[in-house]
Amino acid sequence: KMVDPTLAEMGKNLNEAMKMLEDNQRKVEEENEKKYVRKDIPGPLQGSGQDMVSILQLVQNLMHGEEEEETSQAYRLQNVGEQGHMALLGHSLAAYISVLDRERLRKLTTRILSDTTLWLCRLFRYENGSAYYHEDDREGLLKICRLVIHTRYEDYTVEGFNVLYTKQPVIYISSAARTGLGQALCNQLGLPLSCMCRVPCNTMFGSQHQMDVALLDRLIKDDVESGKLPLLLVANAGTPGAGHTDKLGRLKELCEQYNMWLHVEGVNLATLALGYVSSSVLAATKCDSMTLTLGSWLGLPAVPAVTLYRHEDPSLSLAAGLTSSQPVEKLRALPLWLSLQYLGHDGIVERIKHASQLSQRLLENLKNLDFIKTSVEDELSSPVVVFKFFREYSNRDQTSHAAQASTIQHPIISNERLIYDTFNQWLGEQLAQLVPASGVDVVELEDEGTCVRFSPLMTSAVLGTEIQDVDQLVDCLKMKIPVLTSTLQLREEFEQEVRRTVGLLYIEDLSWPGLGVVRYNYHSDGKNDDKQEKELEKINTELLKKLNELESDLTFSLGPEFGGQNNCVYIGMVTEDLDVSELVETIAATGREIEENSRLLENMTEVVRKGIQEAQLQLQKANEERLLEEGLLRQIPVVGSVLNWFSPFQASPKGRTFNLTAGSLESTESTYVSKAQGTGTTPPPTPTSSLAKQRLPGQKIFKRSLRSSDALSETSSVSHCDDLEKMDQRPPTLSPGQERGPLETEKTEAQEEVAQATKTGTEDVQSDKSPHDCAKAEEQGSQR
Repeated sequence: KMVDPTLAEMGKNLNEAMKMLEDNQRKVEEENEKKYVRKDIPGPLQGSGQDMVSILQLVQNLMHGEEEEETSQAYRLQNVGEQGHMALLGHSLAAYISVLDRERLRKLTTRILSDTTLWLCRLFRYENGSAYYHEDDREGLLKICRLVIHTRYEDYTVEGFNVLYTKQPVIYISSAARTGLGQALCNQLGLPLSCMCRVPCNTMFGSQHQMDVALLDRLIKDDVESGKLPLLLVANAGTPGAGHTDKLGRLKELCEQYNMWLHVEGVNLATLALGYVSSSVLAATKCDSMTLTLGSWLGLPAVPAVTLYRHEDPSLSLAAGLTSSQPVEKLRALPLWLSLQYLGHDGIVERIKHASQLSQRLLENLKNLDFIKTSVEDELSSPVVVFKFFREYSNRDQTSHAAQASTIQHPIISNERLIYDTFNQWLGEQLAQLVPASGVDVVELEDEGTCVRFSPLMTSAVLGTEIQDVDQLVDCLKMKIPVLTSTLQLREEFEQEVRRTVGLLYIEDLSWPGLGVVRYNYHSDGKNDDKQEKELEKINTELLKKLNELESDLTFSLGPEFGGQNNCVYIGMVTEDLDVSELVETIAATGREIEENSRLLENMTEVVRKGIQEAQLQLQKANEERLLEEGLLRQIPVVGSVLNWFSPFQASPKGRTFNLTAGSLESTESTYVSKAQGTGTTPPPTPTSSLAKQRLPGQKIFKRSLRSSDALSETSSVSHCDDLEKMDQRPPTLSPGQERGPLETEKTEAQEEVAQATKTGTEDVQSDKSPHDCAKAEEQGSQR
């Protein structure tokens, strides 16, 4: 067959460009550090131009230039396969086809548009429909609104907004719709916000994410009675948050009753391509229009969204902008036309089916996990799985857990809900970081609060999610649940221990995912606020440093970057074997030690300053006395030298030494006489913390001892008994080269402690001598 050389060259260039960018992407991922090159700096446009390789290299540098600031896990490029290359080729072909002559261009674009529309209508069971292709997924709904306005207001084309003023239109959207949709429609249509009516969701019966049909009926009746015109209803086949589907059948009947237009959008519309479709989603095939986002469903980059609609008047569709007389506008469908042909019907259905199987696999595993609540519309077929951690039920209450496993209940007070929202935010971030291929994210729902969402229809084709990724997600979730339950259980105990401990202040921060927040209170002695704040910051910063130096499994930090408390120590997630009392005692003791050292340094600084001033005065006085002893003649330059040569003046050097331990000035005469610097008073030993706890081998700090635990394993018990038997069988006497056993060591240490106490008592008795004895001893020393 004959092949257009230009098309062949275009495909070759596209393949080479994609290969070059993907190869460079792999090289960049293998490099640990990447340095900026001169070409990354913007400069003037070169007069001679550049070749294709240089330009692609520049594009690659711009794509990955900021990569060193991101972690390797957080950065993940979309999985662009062969079908993605076809979509990208479509954009290049569209530019090439646009230069054809007008008649050939018209025939080609008409064929592309008709084929794509026919395939999509058959694929998603939408009979006799037309299609509008658009880049922004909200643009299709905007054009539909203009079409309905032109249809319901016959004189709108002539009189414009005057027609709308006499009878105000009303557009109804669900309160579960995506944020900002109603305001965007009003801004683009030039309508006041009063034309937008938000319909609340169910509160008593049914899903709490479905539109309340009875309330909608009353709202429409009230608007009709007030002289308004109900225009259009936007329903959801998969809400943006929880993925629930409105009661489309009843909504369609209500729209027919009031002559309203029904538009449906949502991720669940993708399941219309499957063999089995739930009745709630199947009702969407009877609606007046629907918007499909095939790019995310099939993993196709840069393909347009599609709005399918039914309308009999082509002139009104043209006036609303749903159709165009320009052939170039019809080329928007070209990337989708190529991709659909490459995938085929079976390939499209297989991708959507695979995403549904992933969600079902996760849902089945979540049913067997304690403390996990799911929010799904249909347990047999739910493309979106929303779950959260909620410590309320366990396997001991299987009946209650099974009865409410499919619906998240929320009898939560405000503080408790905030805590659970914080913990679920942390859980979602951890799962997304540990299993990035799963595509889970965190979503905020009005009733349930913060939840973790798994929507494979929106992410699996892009990220290449497989069954093993879902299994890995479940394994990670099983690892995080005990940590969450332990931290939640120990938070209250930690708060009580901190409030009972002198010197510590408990800071209530419900937005912190961890054990809690504590601050060491600095005892100020009449200092101003600025100085006290600086001392507080200094002590707590040093306290954080000391705690991080300990060999423990806990994480200590300054808290979140934004919104956290100042001068605090934030403690992260913990496990069930945490010794809370030891942790709090260690924090308090470390803080006191830092404060005492800080005060000692301040006092020492003041003492040294005063000692220097006193030494200067004493040295000045000694210098004056020396001048008097030497006489006036010795001070004359020439005479003094001759006199000193004939009659040298013997004078001992006088100086002062400062004893840091005693905080006093002493003379240096003894130093010059003995020609050795005295040690002075022995400094007191540095106080050691009394928190040194006897631990088992390998046991870390802040962990409860296994000997006092009821869960001591049989192996550890037997080995402990064997150690005791071995220690009892050792001989009582040891040679000098042998080592003592544990029991002998303890006895020897006890004897040493008694001897030390006896020695201390003796020293105390000796120190209690009368001042007369001390003076007598000093006199005897001076006589010697």
